[in-house]
Amino acid sequence: MRPEFNIDLWEPKTEIGKAVKEGKIKDISEILRSGRKILEPEIVDALLPNLQQEVLHLRLVQKMHGSGRRSKYWALVAVGNGDGYVGIGDEKSKELVAAIAKAARVAKQNLIEVPRGCGSWECGCGRPHSIPCKVTGKSGSVEVTLIPAPRGLGIVAGDIPRTILRLAGVKDVWSFSRGQTKTSVNFAYATFNALKKLSQIPMPNRAEKLG
Repeated sequence: MRPEFNIDLWEPKTEIGKAVKEGKIKDISEILRSGRKILEPEIVDALLPNLQQEVLHLRLVQKMHGSGRRSKYWALVAVGNGDGYVGIGDEKSKELVAAIAKAARVAKQNLIEVPRGCGSWECGCGRPHSIPCKVTGKSGSVEVTLIPAPRGLGIVAGDIPRTILRLAGVKDVWSFSRGQTKTSVNFAYATFNALKKLSQIPMPNRAEKLG
């Protein structure tokens, strides 16, 4: 369970963070559409209080050193609000809980806004239940292609991309993948990179700079 965020105890270190705490920025999209990078995960906690968190992959990795074998946990985490925002991140730590927490912080810093729509010729309902167009993302040897699907189909994808798409708020989509999809991290990042391409599509009222 994620610890509850208390904005009163937060001491922001960046200009954007200070603007968020002061109430000058009230919408996360204002930051993301400006092209500025989120350097403090607390910004996301403050503006998206209903953020969900899912652990996509956990692995114990070992490495030999002169002093002996050292072990660390490698965590891959996805965050999203189920309504157009999603991020993923991975980190390592000697402690399991710490690895998950660190990965979640990175995921928040990697947050993107995903435009949704009805790009399926089979549907044409005009509602934001799918994605607006076909898109492909790559990571390592893995390639994931997402295709708009008609309303009611659901998410036709493997477990990892299904979780990421659900957190992004995509309800109906076809997906095709190739490469070493058993490599969970690459599978996740390939899916995320596909969504990141969608996030680069110009959207209405796109902010040129922060207010």
